[in-house]
Amino acid sequence: MTEPTEGAPLDGQGADAPVDPAEGVERPTFRHAPPRHGVIGPFGARQLALGLVVVVIAVVLLLAVTAPLGSTDAIGVRSPQATPFLIGPAPVQGLRPGDRAPEFTVTHPDGTTAQLTDLEGRPVSLAALRGKGIWVNFWASWCPPCQQETPVLRDTYSMYKDQGLEVIGISVQETNEADVAAYAAKYSLGYTVAADLTGDILHLYRVNALPTSFFIGPDGIIRDVVLAPLDDDSAAAEVQAILPGGAASASPSAP
Repeated sequence: MTEPTEGAPLDGQGADAPVDPAEGVERPTFRHAPPRHGVIGPFGARQLALGLVVVVIAVVLLLAVTAPLGSTDAIGVRSPQATPFLIGPAPVQGLRPGDRAPEFTVTHPDGTTAQLTDLEGRPVSLAALRGKGIWVNFWASWCPPCQQETPVLRDTYSMYKDQGLEVIGISVQETNEADVAAYAAKYSLGYTVAADLTGDILHLYRVNALPTSFFIGPDGIIRDVVLAPLDDDSAAAEVQAILPGGAASASPSAP
């Protein structure tokens, strides 16, 4: 039997493999190394740092590709007012300031005529209102911008009716006159309201958006056309320009 030499390792970690005294054969060398653990799961600090760098570069490239080349914001202050509700293509040439306002009477190709009437069946005539400032407003009870403008019409008329203002609200594209009357009663509209169920006056005035307002001077000439809902201040400015005796009323009449 071979005796272990003095100083030889006893734990199997020496240069020579130990010999099993019972069998006289060499045993495998035993080496134990503790398992390596990453910072997060199997990933080490170096791998995590590299992944973070890749993510940052990808985000920067994405922002560079998707960023607009210039500012997309409009210049100036945006108006909080609602936009008009389009009901048809823009006319080739609509009525403009300086034109004489058409009378509310339409002659059909067969020779018959149609006269606009108010909710009580009375004819609505511009000629009968000559000498007053007239605000003609095309609207509909189902139109959100028109609904927004309704209190402006009502309050402006109450404020200026004793100074020579007349307001004519012409409702268009309604199912029946009863709906228009119910709307006028609900909101206590004291000005003249008419229902243009046939669309004759709508086409006569070449209206393609709701609400549309025509401001007509005492001489029957259109002073301004507004294709959007008005607020209290802008409505007051338009009305003051068409009241009898105002500066605009003294301008020459168009033929």
